[in-house]
Amino acid sequence: MADNEVNFGFKKVKMSEKPRLVNDVFSGVANNYDIMNDVMSLGIHRIWKNLMMDWLAPRPGQNLIDVAGGTGDIGKRFLDRCKGNAEVKIVDFTQEMISFGKRKTEDYRYKNQLAWFCADAMRLPFSNNNFHSYTISFGLRNVLDINKALEEAYRVLRPGGRILILEFSTLIDKNLQRLYDKYSFGVIPWLGKVIAKDKESYQYLVESIRNFPKQNELVDLMISAGFKEVKYRNLSMGIVALHSGWKL
Repeated sequence: MADNEVNFGFKKVKMSEKPRLVNDVFSGVANNYDIMNDVMSLGIHRIWKNLMMDWLAPRPGQNLIDVAGGTGDIGKRFLDRCKGNAEVKIVDFTQEMISFGKRKTEDYRYKNQLAWFCADAMRLPFSNNNFHSYTISFGLRNVLDINKALEEAYRVLRPGGRILILEFSTLIDKNLQRLYDKYSFGVIPWLGKVIAKDKESYQYLVESIRNFPKQNELVDLMISAGFKEVKYRNLSMGIVALHSGWKL
């Protein structure tokens, strides 16, 4: 396969280079990832994740694969909803994020139901038709090939299984979008510099949001991967969107 150029933020890089660059970003920010999420979103990311669980409605006895889940936030929420009667496989591309997540869950009451894997969303180390649920939060935009990641999600889900994608998106009001852009490009990289001592990584993260497919475009990609009954909900007026689909 030719080493074509792909987006890395607003820059173009060789396809073969992007996975290393993404890994470098998250390796660098792992220890400050949760703090930055709280500061950047004023803590609202916690509400978004709870709304994700509300829509997923986990039930005891189910199993979940949470991709790009190195912090453990989604896996813990899933287990709490199931009162520990469930299993969660957490997959992340960056070993440092996994190490951070493991430290964060050392005292978690259901930690024995969490298993951690360092793997690529495009090549998951699990058999076909395995999971009741697949979740990915704020990670799909960093994958080299979104289509392949969605096809992998479809492969590992059981018939009747469900995917939920929580990702930054496009605001429904253009004036609000302009204000949000000013905040994103003017404040977030500065916060990255002050808090995480890493302005460049947060500049990339802001740029990667602008390159991500809009709400209806992601619906089309999910349908192309085989998912049915694909729907989405805008949260916080479209700052993020929550997409749902089924393997039927």
